[in-house]
Amino acid sequence: MSTIYTFLAKGGPVMIPIAGLSVLTLACAFERTIFWIRLISQEHRIVHDVLDAARCSLEEAEAIAQHARFLPIGRFLLAPLRLHQPSPETFRLALEAAADKEFVRMRKGDKLLETIVAVAPLMGLLGTVTGLINTFNNLNIGSGGTSEQATKAAAGIGEALLTTAAGMVVAILALIVLRIFVILQARQVDTFSEVGSEMELIYRQVWYEPNQVNRPAYLPKGSSVEPTQVTVETL
Repeated sequence: MSTIYTFLAKGGPVMIPIAGLSVLTLACAFERTIFWIRLISQEHRIVHDVLDAARCSLEEAEAIAQHARFLPIGRFLLAPLRLHQPSPETFRLALEAAADKEFVRMRKGDKLLETIVAVAPLMGLLGTVTGLINTFNNLNIGSGGTSEQATKAAAGIGEALLTTAAGMVVAILALIVLRIFVILQARQVDTFSEVGSEMELIYRQVWYEPNQVNRPAYLPKGSSVEPTQVTVETL
């Protein structure tokens, strides 16, 4: 603990906000890592179970998706299954709307990391500039300066450069974390597209189109016209 305090003290007051940015970066990385581990480790099983159940019973598929609604893929598959006899167009729109909501949630923390990537190097540069100003203000150039003063000036410059190094380290760390999460988000876009298309295809082929074939012809409401049988006489 004393080593950390000494390091922060050498960099001056600007090291305090830089340390705060590093804590925010680590906290965001930890929270998002847990989120992605839970999603990736269970996503394949949930998709497999829901799609298999949807071929036999939409109610059973809805129950499985409802049980998995704590994950984005569960909420995504649950959205169209909660509808009552939707058309394929409505089914697809429900999938698309749910996917958009989940993608927004997946991007949680991205804006914070982008801000840290931009601000941390600038904070480091600010610390270096203020440190150099203090160093030159304390250096008595007019009196010729002694070797002791020169040594103190060099030490002060070195301490001032610590903020630049710290700011760059925090920015690099935040950038690496951000890029990893962006890659995972891109993969989820492909996964949602593939799973949504398969889910829509199952609904069309197994549940919607057979009902359309077996449905009687439409008659205007109040019409007294009855279906007639046409007999063909053979000669």
